[in-house]
Amino acid sequence: MSFIIYPAIDIRGGKCVRLFQGDYAKETVYADSPLEMAKRWVAQGADWVHLVDLDGAKEGKPANAEIIKEIARTISVPVQVGGGIRTEEQIADYLEAGVARVIVGTAAIEDEPFTRRILQKYGDKIAIGLDCRNGMVATRGWLNTTDVSATELAKKLVSYGATTFIYTDIARDGTLTGPNVEEITALAVATGKSVIASGGVSNLDDLLALSAHEQDGVTGAIVGKALYTDAFTLEEALNRMGERV
Repeated sequence: MSFIIYPAIDIRGGKCVRLFQGDYAKETVYADSPLEMAKRWVAQGADWVHLVDLDGAKEGKPANAEIIKEIARTISVPVQVGGGIRTEEQIADYLEAGVARVIVGTAAIEDEPFTRRILQKYGDKIAIGLDCRNGMVATRGWLNTTDVSATELAKKLVSYGATTFIYTDIARDGTLTGPNVEEITALAVATGKSVIASGGVSNLDDLLALSAHEQDGVTGAIVGKALYTDAFTLEEALNRMGERV
């Protein structure tokens, strides 16, 4: 097992942006070209790139798909994509364009037959996005919070074939306040599957704290704002991960 750092590219209106706690009214634009940003992360050593269609998450259907597919076709490392993906046709479209892993979030809550079907058909090419407030899953671009426990949902999805989960603590996303290591690790232990951490990573110590639970199933971390605000560089993070004993 190898702990992977996923530099994040959140796309809204065709640009690379970051939101604060998922609030669409609190946006910072970091680059006009998501493709150029993806190339930058690859040049700095990224093994994967994490792409989010923010418009798609809000609208319930992909809105920046052409940009995302261009990135998947152009760069030399695998990409995972989330945001508004709620049909099998959308999944197939991304996979055929070269996307390595498609992230399904809202549909995993709202359409159980669909989720069971795609997990059985596509297996580890599907990741389940669990976006949570206080341990409860949120849907539709984080606009709605359900009464569904992330852990209980994840256990059910494992029985359908889920192998990878992306756990986002919405309260920490874009805040640089540190990841929710306890809940992330608990989810990995409870499911026995791979969990990628998202939200709150602010420094190299946060990455070390997460990677310390690699044997528990915490297999990676998505990093956004910390990289864009130069809290640390991707090279520094990769070097630190390489120095772990």
